[in-house]
Amino acid sequence: MKDSLKHQGMRNKLALTVEAKGIKDKKVLKAIKSIPRHLFMDSSFEDHAYQDKAFPIAAEQTISQPYTVAFQSELLEIKTGDKILEIGTGSGYQTAVLLEMGAQVYSIERQHELFKKTSRFLPKLGYKPKRLIFGDGYKGLEEEAPFDGIIVTAGAPFVPTPLLAQLKIGGKLVIPVGDETQIMTRFVRKSATEFEKTEYGDFRFVPMLEDKN
Repeated sequence: MKDSLKHQGMRNKLALTVEAKGIKDKKVLKAIKSIPRHLFMDSSFEDHAYQDKAFPIAAEQTISQPYTVAFQSELLEIKTGDKILEIGTGSGYQTAVLLEMGAQVYSIERQHELFKKTSRFLPKLGYKPKRLIFGDGYKGLEEEAPFDGIIVTAGAPFVPTPLLAQLKIGGKLVIPVGDETQIMTRFVRKSATEFEKTEYGDFRFVPMLEDKN
């Protein structure tokens, strides 16, 4: 598949759609306009790539709705050079958005099929995360902590304590919490022991899996 002027036009329209829904961060909107989302999906579903909806990918996972990606990215309030941990690499689309926004990205994927595919795919598009890790997102990535931001792209039944512990003071954890539906929640670390919690309404994600080994 190639990236064409037609695709660029569809991306511009998608960026306008998410902006109309309330996304204001210029870095987020520029990323939506820049990233060839159709390349992250099976070629037979190319027509769906620039619709504002989630879509199935391999390993019974999904590529999140563009608005959801934009919303979570905006909540992180990324500054260029920020160190961000992503839990759930998936297709790599959210990873690419974070990289376009100027973040240094560390990303953990639980599904080996997706980990292998995305590890090969992202560099082909010129996207180079600091590290892609096959592992358990519930544990975070202690050896690279602390992080300016942590983003969880799957529905967590509870907030994993290691993720809160791996934030810098002032760092933000954006996580959808719940079982059937999730409440998008942001925690801002105010001190070693204090966190400010804000909820942002209902979303629906595939479940966050623990490592059973």
